[in-house]
Amino acid sequence: QCARLMQERFSIHKVLLTPSCTAALEMAAQLCDLGPGDEVIMPSYTFVSTASAFVRMGAKPVFIDIRPDTLNLDEALIEDAITERTKAICVVHYAGVACEMDRIMAIARGHGLKVVEDAAQGVNSWYNGRALGSIGDLGCYSFHETKNYICGEGGALCINDPELIQRAEIIRDKGTNRQRFFRGEVDKYTWVDVGSSYVPSEICSAFLYGQLEEMDRISDRRQEIYLRYLRELTPLQQQGLLQLPEIPEGCISNYHLCFVLLPTQALRDELLEHLRSLSIRAVFHYVPLHNSPCGSQFAPGLHLPQTEQLSARLIRLPMYYELSAGDQQLVIDAVRNFCLSRVSVTI
Repeated sequence: QCARLMQERFSIHKVLLTPSCTAALEMAAQLCDLGPGDEVIMPSYTFVSTASAFVRMGAKPVFIDIRPDTLNLDEALIEDAITERTKAICVVHYAGVACEMDRIMAIARGHGLKVVEDAAQGVNSWYNGRALGSIGDLGCYSFHETKNYICGEGGALCINDPELIQRAEIIRDKGTNRQRFFRGEVDKYTWVDVGSSYVPSEICSAFLYGQLEEMDRISDRRQEIYLRYLRELTPLQQQGLLQLPEIPEGCISNYHLCFVLLPTQALRDELLEHLRSLSIRAVFHYVPLHNSPCGSQFAPGLHLPQTEQLSARLIRLPMYYELSAGDQQLVIDAVRNFCLSRVSVTI
């Protein structure tokens, strides 16, 4: 039922539920037919699963920089990163805001590359009338407890190339053609490919279905919270005290998160400490993968200026369905007071 709902709502050929978005990414990497030495272009500013799924196949992540407006992969840098070993592009829709998919798909088609959408944060976000996860060859969703629609831990693989559906079913079900057996297409099922156990429990799926039925109500509430943050904090942006996120024209966000960028890392760290002292849970986000102990092995000495400085200045504000107006006002007041008293005398 969950898969059918998403297929119909998001116009996806086939959706397969998985135990996590990591599992969906691992399936996507296998469906890209990657081997040792193959390269996959992706942002460094992302969760580790984006890269590790492809590394498990022997591929090398090629990290490129991000845009300062959306913190998404900078599509203008893709062409220069393509080599004879490039096999795929993995885009990450940060904060539920779409990458520039028309241009990315045109580049990929021009070079014969697969496109995987890491839409972990992008369920029910849209780009030029198309759902995120429905545009690339493959898309990956997350229903982890930190996302908009949850089942504790869960994910989904979106398959937009019909030729990949049968193999995806096999990989998901331990490498067997068990699904064809259930449909009466073969008289017995057997091992036909390398696979794993990527089928979630029915209990998690049932919980998720209740969430998906309330998708619009959840999105509407998150939009209210997000727009209030922007409305209240815009005067601080106009004074140059912080920077707010942007949603480009043609993009409809699911309002997964709201972040602010402080002028410097030192001020970001001070604001984090200030909020914690008030028992407000605000956090920074990813440590760039190219600076991590494992990721740096694939790109020693790599410098990505936008990724490095933006990640060091970012704070995620509290953002969840049950955030009350009173609690949100406490956050807004704390950020405003800090910026007016501390940032204004520093910059």
